[in-house]
Amino acid sequence: MSNPYCVIMAGGVGSRFWPMSTSQFPKQFHDILGTGETLIQNTFRRLQKITSADKILVVTHKDYKDLVAEQLTEMPIENIILEPARRNTAPCISYAAFKIRAKDPNAKMIVAPSDHLITNDDEFIRVINLGLDFSEKSDQLITMGIKPHRPDTGYGYIQFIQSEMNGEVKPVKTFTEKPNLEIAKEFIESGDFLWNSGIFIWSIPTFMTALQKHQSDLFSSFEAGQNLFNTEKEEGFIENMYPSCENESIDYGVMEKSTNVSVIPADFGWSDLGTWGSLYEHMPKDNNNNALIANKLQVYDSSDNIIRVPKGKIAVVEGLESYIVVDTKNALLICKKDNEQLIKTFVSDIKLNFGKQSV
Repeated sequence: MSNPYCVIMAGGVGSRFWPMSTSQFPKQFHDILGTGETLIQNTFRRLQKITSADKILVVTHKDYKDLVAEQLTEMPIENIILEPARRNTAPCISYAAFKIRAKDPNAKMIVAPSDHLITNDDEFIRVINLGLDFSEKSDQLITMGIKPHRPDTGYGYIQFIQSEMNGEVKPVKTFTEKPNLEIAKEFIESGDFLWNSGIFIWSIPTFMTALQKHQSDLFSSFEAGQNLFNTEKEEGFIENMYPSCENESIDYGVMEKSTNVSVIPADFGWSDLGTWGSLYEHMPKDNNNNALIANKLQVYDSSDNIIRVPKGKIAVVEGLESYIVVDTKNALLICKKDNEQLIKTFVSDIKLNFGKQSV
């Protein structure tokens, strides 16, 4: 089997990670974890263990072309796919698939978000290779399902059918968007539900068949430029066509409508890092359960906080319990951890009061 293509989705803004993540500099381009490596660099490095750099593509908004080029210097510049408008994951993935098809009509394709945390690379690679092998001998759309550790209401869920026929690869029964707490608890207790990771594997022919069947307008829009991909005429075609694409997720637009979907239950230390709270869970803690991302920070009589201060800046925190504190060059956030869902509201209010350029 030839090397697969890997598509990294990197066009989001990550507003729930404000004030670190902004529309000018989104979270995927930050060293959120304080490791010396940004999230997109971490994702790229992991995928290089599966395929060569020339077969890794990044789909991002046109505003972020320079950021991608600066951070992923090993990747050919022509592998940066630029969206002229944000239209969710169905158009994003379809654009990459049509570009790949123009080079290799029978290629295998892996899709991964740029800003997720995976702590066990070896297990991730094992599961991906399992999915690639399965996609070689079947016409399945394969997704990675994460074995849930708690009844989380922030994730979508995938229900699978208990079957030994294909080993670790299970037929999908249902998809459920973010449930309430009671339903999430029932899902966990049932034992046949997984978190939806947003990581996919399929062959180009299998994906194209599903796209044409379930998103015929989107398929037709891209198909109209089938001879233009990877040529000098591609940019003009996309500039005219792409903004008119419907804003649709791949989950709702294709996966939930398809009957040939399989899931691999996996546990490779995954988090979508969607919020400061999810980051807190994966950070080392001090003796009072504070997650501290700073090198000149002194904390007194404080517990269960996540505090991020710019490197080199002296800061003192006293008497805080269960707070998010994030200090950047241009903004400061102090918010109760239990209220972190309000951060998107804060960002909307800031845009209203101080202008869009403020965030």
